[in-house]
Amino acid sequence: MRRSALILAGLAVAAMASAASPALAWGRSGTPAQSQFDGVGLAASPVPRQTVSYDGPYAPGTIVVSTRERRLYFVLPDHQALKYGVGVGRPGFTWSGVTVVANKREWPDWTPPSQMLLRRPDLPRHMAGGIENPLGARALYLGGTLYRIHGSNEPDTIGEAVSSGCIRMTNDDVTDLYGRASIGAKVIVEQ
Repeated sequence: MRRSALILAGLAVAAMASAASPALAWGRSGTPAQSQFDGVGLAASPVPRQTVSYDGPYAPGTIVVSTRERRLYFVLPDHQALKYGVGVGRPGFTWSGVTVVANKREWPDWTPPSQMLLRRPDLPRHMAGGIENPLGARALYLGGTLYRIHGSNEPDTIGEAVSSGCIRMTNDDVTDLYGRASIGAKVIVEQ
């Protein structure tokens, strides 16, 4: 499969419904967060993960995606959050709303949805999980949507609007988030 096909194949995630923008509640601290990864598919993110202050309304364990900022926040206890760089939906593929993490998979298989296959008939109908799979090392499936928060083997897409609606992270960052986020965790996606 051509690399350009893999770039366009990734989906992007989540949902939000709040009149106030929670992203405004995020503070800064220059402290990069640390993680462990098995090294498979590891590539440095162009947007380093950081621990930041948080004074917003969401409980620890909540995932907040700011499409505008191209950042994902995982709310921690003690008025803090982990801030990750993400790739988001390209123009025409952005969305917002509230959902939950319905399922999680390590090295997930990928079956492009029918809507994507209509746009891209050259894509495979199914792809086994692994380093070449566009879902990367981990995927968090968002309930009631076609979208996922998933890894990417193309770290240069982090911080960009390139997906078909899913939220992309580096394999290192999605592995870190996967270990922290629970099935049933609230996910808020805001424009």
